[in-house]
Amino acid sequence: MRILITGGAGCLGSNLIEHWLPKGHEILVIDNFATGRREVVPAVPGLTVREGSVADAQLVDECFSLFRPDVVIHAAAAYKDPDDWLEDSTTNIIGSIVVARAAQAFKLRRLINFQTALCYGRPQELPIPASHPTAPFTSYGITKTAGEQFLLLSGVPTLSLRIANVTGPRLAIGPIPTFYKRLQAGQSCFCSETSRDFLDMADFLDFMDLAIAEDAPTGIFNLSTGEAHSIKEIFDLVAEHLGLGAIEVPVVPPAADDVPVVSLDPGAAIEAFGWRARVGFADTIRRQLVWYDRYGISDVFSHLKASGQDQ
Repeated sequence: MRILITGGAGCLGSNLIEHWLPKGHEILVIDNFATGRREVVPAVPGLTVREGSVADAQLVDECFSLFRPDVVIHAAAAYKDPDDWLEDSTTNIIGSIVVARAAQAFKLRRLINFQTALCYGRPQELPIPASHPTAPFTSYGITKTAGEQFLLLSGVPTLSLRIANVTGPRLAIGPIPTFYKRLQAGQSCFCSETSRDFLDMADFLDFMDLAIAEDAPTGIFNLSTGEAHSIKEIFDLVAEHLGLGAIEVPVVPPAADDVPVVSLDPGAAIEAFGWRARVGFADTIRRQLVWYDRYGISDVFSHLKASGQDQ
């Protein structure tokens, strides 16, 4: 299969590459390396990398024309500066429009979009069903949701996934790398009084094998465990893993741009794809920490605004 991945140098994209290349798929990556890392897309057989923005229509059209993908994974996203509305809009909205138009023009048979669970805003029910209204209130959530709507408007067969927090190699966003890096350095931490749904990379990859099948369902689905676990639980697991024992840590109210609880109902995906998450929460976190033990952490990003707390 010929698979084009936008944002292929990011965490999810690079794990898909490592998972799919040995299966004989050919992969083309488009990435501007704003948050993705060049070393994770090396020059290897079966992989082609084009540096640039998904908002560059000439580049995207050229990639579609020359590569002729069977399926496109739209994973590119801007999120590292919550106040840079223009960059978020350029990548997340204009970039999605460019991909949608190219998919139309080249009669793409399958488009898979990675959407943020923050599209639901502050949910009215938990766990959040895929039918829940969207109500984003941050730049990242608003622009990703607008981009998703243009992809669905295209008429191209589209599978849009509202994804839980996926853990795995090269994870560089969220509380797990933050706590690990700070505790290793002997720095103080705090926990927001929030809970999140964490999905192990192995479960994510199992789903994606099903998602690229020619006869796989399209539409909007949540990809998750359906369970919410507190940020404090993560802190305790990281401290235990590092041999620090029980540590007192401040637990503070959610920031103004945060959501207290995000737990996605995966029921529709379970029914439609015959898939369900199999790795439990504690094992998911510990597997991530073992990876950090071996490979370390570089930059840590966040879609949230910086807090006044010492992070």
